[in-house]
Amino acid sequence: MNAREVWITGAGLVSSLGEGLDAHWRAAVAGDAPKIDADSFAPVTVHPMPAMEWSRQIPKKVDQNQMENWQRIGTYAAGLALDDAGLKGDAERLATTQMVVAAGGGERNVEVDDAISTGLRKTDDKGRFLNERLMNDLKPTLFLAQLSNLLAGNIAIVHGVVGASRTFMGEEQAGVDAVRIAHARIAAGQGDVFIVGGSYASQRPDMHLMYEFKGHNRKGPWVPVFERDGASAGFDLGAMGAFMVLEEAGTAKARGRKPYAKLTTVVSDRTRRDPGDAAASLRHLWETIAPKLKSGRFTVLSGSSGARGVTREERDALAALAPSAPARAIGNLIGHGMEAQFPAAVLLAAMVLEHGGLFPPAKNSPTETAFDGGIDQVVVTGLGHWRGEGLALVERV
Repeated sequence: MNAREVWITGAGLVSSLGEGLDAHWRAAVAGDAPKIDADSFAPVTVHPMPAMEWSRQIPKKVDQNQMENWQRIGTYAAGLALDDAGLKGDAERLATTQMVVAAGGGERNVEVDDAISTGLRKTDDKGRFLNERLMNDLKPTLFLAQLSNLLAGNIAIVHGVVGASRTFMGEEQAGVDAVRIAHARIAAGQGDVFIVGGSYASQRPDMHLMYEFKGHNRKGPWVPVFERDGASAGFDLGAMGAFMVLEEAGTAKARGRKPYAKLTTVVSDRTRRDPGDAAASLRHLWETIAPKLKSGRFTVLSGSSGARGVTREERDALAALAPSAPARAIGNLIGHGMEAQFPAAVLLAAMVLEHGGLFPPAKNSPTETAFDGGIDQVVVTGLGHWRGEGLALVERV
């Protein structure tokens, strides 16, 4: 039995560049400086979410208020994708639409964390103090509000998507596997329509602190992603919601839907990450798509974070695997969105194919070269900053 063709028929993308693929294309081709905030969380730089009119996709204030910001971002982006695919409000189709979500943990109560950290330094009985503060200072619902699968629950409640649902955790790898599983199930005949994606809120001091422990936050003047190494290595976290409707081609045709692109292949890996492991993984994954590539007609969109080591390995491996193919790091445009990074890159690949050309290279990046030819295929890479590797091939229909 031949695998069924998988189309991208709906796109929902929000980031620091705005809302929708058209807004992202306009910003990308303009070649403007990235929209970053280097002051609010200095010395950490973020790509912030612009002011949002949440009611456009989340009509009820009660729904908005019970969500954390990353959940609002994801629920909003999912609504955009369903609207774009012509599924919004179609209760019959939404009853069988399946959902795969990539999500992280909820936001911490920073004030409580600060108070506990301060108190621990002043008490001799640290265990008793910690137990008392955790019992009295945390809201009873705090843990429930942090459950990752609440994003899927909110999408179901707000948008009426009530088919089977899965949630993946695990930073960038969660986004890779969310797309991979949805694609595989459609290809195998285990579902016809999926809403899949993830979201991330960058303006979170708790996350900045966590990533600082491993030295992942980039410091100093802005540097293009592929050129980050040594003292300039690290990522600028980006707020984003990235959801897409994946649909079996025959089902989409029957609905009269025109696709953005075809999602041909999605593969993933997980290595130990000793030196050279990331490059070896990328070469291994590349072998699965190499026979399908059209020389001179494909480009690479990288989800690279800018993290030390793995960014250099990916850059050098791509130079060897596809020396004539232009590459772009999407982090230069929208920052690094962890769980949402790979879905966002797939959507930007669909955007590139829809327009039939590539946006300009990042300024001061010798790795990214100019290209004015036509494009039929986009290879999307998703190498996690710490673990997890993924690759997708997106093609013109």
